Amino acid sequence: SCQPRETEIQSQVDNVKAFIGARIIAHPTLEPIAQGVLLVRDGRVDAVGTKDQVTIPGGAEIVDLGNKVIIPGLISGHVHISDVNGMRAREYTDANTLRQLNLFARYGFTSVLSLGGEKEPAFRMRDEQEVASLNRARIYVSGDVITATTPEEARAEVTRIAQLRPDWIKFRVDDNLGSGKKMAPEVYKALIEEAHAKGLRVAAHIFYLEDAKAVLQAGADLIAHSVRDREIDQEFIDLMKERNTPYCPTLTREISTFIYESKPPFFDDPFFQREADQEVVAHLTDSKTQAQYRTSRTAAGYKAGLEVARKNLKKAADAGLLILMGTDSGPFPERFEGYFEHLEMEMMVEAGMSPKAVLISATSDAARVIRNEDIGTLKRRAWADFVVLDRDPLEDIRNTRSISEVRIAGNLVPPQPMDSVR
Repeated sequence: SCQPRETEIQSQVDNVKAFIGARIIAHPTLEPIAQGVLLVRDGRVDAVGTKDQVTIPGGAEIVDLGNKVIIPGLISGHVHISDVNGMRAREYTDANTLRQLNLFARYGFTSVLSLGGEKEPAFRMRDEQEVASLNRARIYVSGDVITATTPEEARAEVTRIAQLRPDWIKFRVDDNLGSGKKMAPEVYKALIEEAHAKGLRVAAHIFYLEDAKAVLQAGADLIAHSVRDREIDQEFIDLMKERNTPYCPTLTREISTFIYESKPPFFDDPFFQREADQEVVAHLTDSKTQAQYRTSRTAAGYKAGLEVARKNLKKAADAGLLILMGTDSGPFPERFEGYFEHLEMEMMVEAGMSPKAVLISATSDAARVIRNEDIGTLKRRAWADFVVLDRDPLEDIRNTRSISEVRIAGNLVPPQPMDSVR
């Protein structure tokens, strides 16, 4: 038989990295592997196990992570990409889309589901990410958020967006605390029917319990925010369980509507400061801005909504609903991308979930929602997207902030260039 040439053997080994010495949480439901070995070949997991179980090929690059902790790359199930650029106008460019994906990656979020508003650059980056050379966050997209007013318009919008091959379709049923008009049931029923006929799943933005039930009965595939007007009931739980519909609490969305009435404690957190846009921080600590938050009727409404959301998250988790970690970060500069994801996980634990349950919601369960088995876990043939931490997040969820390094397809995510620090 034909023997491979020496150069071919060498190039095969050049694509192999062995990460040794760390405690590996390959999947939050599995027992962590002490002093584990994570073998990566061509950007994917080749083997994971103890040093006795995994043979490291000669010539592989060895990366000793002595006593650190490896977790699967984190996933945020509700963000918006391309919408923000500091205090500047919205900018749907390659550079701004890439800036946000790099920011998420540095914060340990190696994949994001963007639920609306993305333009051509985000779609193109989605189509270019199945490569072993990737070193920025993966993105999954929804296209324009549908705000149709007639069934015909809804169907036409679904048809238009479907041509772009989105991962989801997104619509809103919300009156913004009584200041606007909700989408009528006949409109969203037509929208959901058309999307399903085209093989697309539908995410629903809701606020009220009755609307959440109505969109579930119409076939919605994701409840993209907390129910915030009253406590969820058994009927809602049963509707969610019927098709294992995910529930995405987005607690930090509520926080962002009122917390800037004074300087929030996290403004002093070095983990926040290292990436925060200083122009946005200056705006939010300005006395005039803070006075606007203090006197806002909307802020008071969402502050009350947050308390209901916390209780409903605990009730949803206790009932065994599929919880998807997401923040709704990105549409406005005061929802800080990447940092709010870590704050959200902390708030989920404060609401009554265990660190393990929260980690599942931000890794393997998020991957289930995206329908991609190659992310959210460190099993053979999955993408080698992972975060190296100094401390164990199963002991304290805030340990997800102790980031030593982030790898996507086994590649080191580059640190923020100094000239981009604003």
